[in-house]
Amino acid sequence: MTAHSQTAASTAASPFIRACRREPVPYTPVWFMRQAGRSLPEYLKAREGVPMLESCTRPDLITEITMQPVRRHKVDAAIYFSDIMVPLKAIGLDLDIKPGVGPVVAEPIRGRADLDRLRDLEPDDVPYVTEAVGMLTGELDATPLIGFAGAPFTLASYLIEGGPSRTYEHTKAMMYGEPELWSALLDRLAEITAAFLKVQIEAGASAVQLFDSWAGALAPVDYERYVMPASAKVFDAVASYGVPRIHFGVGTGELLRLMGEAGADVVGVDWRVPLDEAARRVGPGKALQGNLDPTVLFAPTAAVEAKAREVLESAAAVTAAGGGHVFNLGHGVMPSTDPDKLTRLVEFVHRATER
Repeated sequence: MTAHSQTAASTAASPFIRACRREPVPYTPVWFMRQAGRSLPEYLKAREGVPMLESCTRPDLITEITMQPVRRHKVDAAIYFSDIMVPLKAIGLDLDIKPGVGPVVAEPIRGRADLDRLRDLEPDDVPYVTEAVGMLTGELDATPLIGFAGAPFTLASYLIEGGPSRTYEHTKAMMYGEPELWSALLDRLAEITAAFLKVQIEAGASAVQLFDSWAGALAPVDYERYVMPASAKVFDAVASYGVPRIHFGVGTGELLRLMGEAGADVVGVDWRVPLDEAARRVGPGKALQGNLDPTVLFAPTAAVEAKAREVLESAAAVTAAGGGHVFNLGHGVMPSTDPDKLTRLVEFVHRATER
């Protein structure tokens, strides 16, 4: 029996996997984006003096950081600790994660010759992923592990801009002005992303999430024409494994239908669209994930629970119609969040939805 099939058998009955598959659950499962680290003091201690990208290549550190929120918060799924830039670093691109800035690429991709730097990703490029996932699945037992990767558009935006951007002027200039180059770039990134997800699944990940964090910068017609084919290629590449596939972006309320059509089983929703409305936009046959505003966690506990209840009430219409719901934030945990608020939120959601 392969690592993938062993893990699939042990986690199939978990509330998280069942919700992703729109099956009945004993309570609404919870996990948080950026739960692996960010706000935890034990994370800061573990990472002390270790650069971000280095920490993503050390199986012992990956395992420890991934497990921390599971131990502390009793969340219903772990998410593999890594960074969306890891596969690009692994194939030899000169890039770094600068504290307070984010990914910075030494030589941005601006022409067709630059595509030659994007070679195929092989499992041997990321041996630490296979080792870490194996360690994690052994420790997690029946708790699912979510693998993840950055979506082609979001990766392309960093590669073309050379770092974070608010306007994506170089990215959109290539997309509109050099559509053949753009298509070739996204296709190459889709192959790299799919290969990275396959390594995680074959090592034992029970689900995967594709982060298209900055797709909300696009109009629906542009997303459908220029971006959706590459995301669909990623989802198609891992479809045969049978693990739930989650698709998430920020500010993507106008893209929800298309993000579902790209091939995800679960569509992540940020806090700007109520879940019942999101379900209408996405259409039948998909589970939803979300969508508490992360800043709500800075309010008193009573206010956090009131807002969480609003999310659950909105989700009730989704589940009543045969959909599934995974409770999450509408984006990642903010670094200054009180970890105890997250623990109490998990307890509240479990208690409020116990069936």
